Amino acid sequence: MATTAHGTLIGIGVGPGDPDHLTLKALKALAAADRVFVPVTEAAGEVGRAERVVAPHVDPAKVERLGFSMRDASLRQENWDRAGAAIAAIVRAGGTAAFCTLGDPNVYSTFTYMAHTVRGLVPEVAVETVPGITAMQDLASRSDVILTEGNESLTLLPLTAGEEALRTALRTADTVVAYKGGRRMPRVREILAEEGRLEDAVYGELLGVEGQDVSSAEDRGDRRGPYLSTVIVPARRDGERGGKLRDERGQPL
Repeated sequence: MATTAHGTLIGIGVGPGDPDHLTLKALKALAAADRVFVPVTEAAGEVGRAERVVAPHVDPAKVERLGFSMRDASLRQENWDRAGAAIAAIVRAGGTAAFCTLGDPNVYSTFTYMAHTVRGLVPEVAVETVPGITAMQDLASRSDVILTEGNESLTLLPLTAGEEALRTALRTADTVVAYKGGRRMPRVREILAEEGRLEDAVYGELLGVEGQDVSSAEDRGDRRGPYLSTVIVPARRDGERGGKLRDERGQPL
């Protein structure tokens, strides 16, 4: 990938955690980067999930960890500023900086805030992204769930948006996917039951890594999960092949 006089920042999606989900394009971008930044959420010596995915493919000397606190929201701006300054130092010198993010860099990703910060420090920076497999795609595959077919709609939302946002999605969309709600799962399960959508819902956490849990949301009971969890509520279907291939008048397409 070409580098401008003020360098390039590339957001690389590495998938939810399964090393086999790293794409060929991501591998090429990692090889071309002068510095590969990986997020960590706890102590500086921690190896984060994104780093575990890319480590076998990157010279360790190129890897730099950036700390992001998930427990203290008051540190959020400080974390972004510190991490952005580290990345800006590379691109300001004309280098290529890669920032590795779980899932896809354009879907609920920290990379969004990194790109915003670095652009503020180095306005001439070129920003690119390499798409990654999302958690909803991974969970759909592992649970044998069809996300959409025919003219069905799909709504993706974070459970941090609140209960009413979830209820609205369940009432207006065909398939609903919810992220970031592990600790809220007991209440989410209640809402799904109240809306008549619990029976077919599936839950996933730690996809592709040790401790993976892919299970029926109905069978979870009151168990909570980690922040990075996924719930898929599939559309109601009658089982007819091609049954959703209809226009607004209900006629077959």
